[in-house]
Amino acid sequence: MELILFRVIPRRDVKPLAKALLTTFGGFAEALSAPVSRLKEVNGVSEAVATELKIIQAASIKLSQERVLKRPVISSWNDLLAYCRAAMADEKTELFRVLFLDKKNILMADEVQQRGTVDHTPVYPREVVKRALELGASAIILVHNHPSGDPTPSKADIEMTRQVVNAAAALDIRVHDHLVIGHDRHSSFKSLGLL
Repeated sequence: MELILFRVIPRRDVKPLAKALLTTFGGFAEALSAPVSRLKEVNGVSEAVATELKIIQAASIKLSQERVLKRPVISSWNDLLAYCRAAMADEKTELFRVLFLDKKNILMADEVQQRGTVDHTPVYPREVVKRALELGASAIILVHNHPSGDPTPSKADIEMTRQVVNAAAALDIRVHDHLVIGHDRHSSFKSLGLL
């Protein structure tokens, strides 16, 4: 954190600001993913500092994404989980994304379908399947985050997944998994026997 801050605030002791950011947000990743408005609430964080932190966050997500795009998802599962964690684990509201795969299970696209509140994201199975058809996807992986940090699937998550699986199956599109991303862990519907 100090090295990043030193690039934006040269010739100044940035250690106190680095400590303040880490303490306020609970860690390096949390500080990087904090909204600009929250970052600027920390004394000493200017627009330039907030922008630099957001650039670092965007670059780290892009690096993680490059490790999974255009590659077979099944053989790069750990990279896929790392990417999903980087992209979603520290979000303050729920995001629902769909990973679209071709017939060789190569990731064709990753799209955020919905943005929700702190504990709910509306998902429309029809829209998920419609987009899979538009892209020519043979399979999908559903992914959403729980801002609470607890990746345990809710009853609503289970019911929504069942609806998407049924809608996709009618059009010969497989749902490989539904991942729920928490702060430092995840749940897999497939591993839990829910899929």
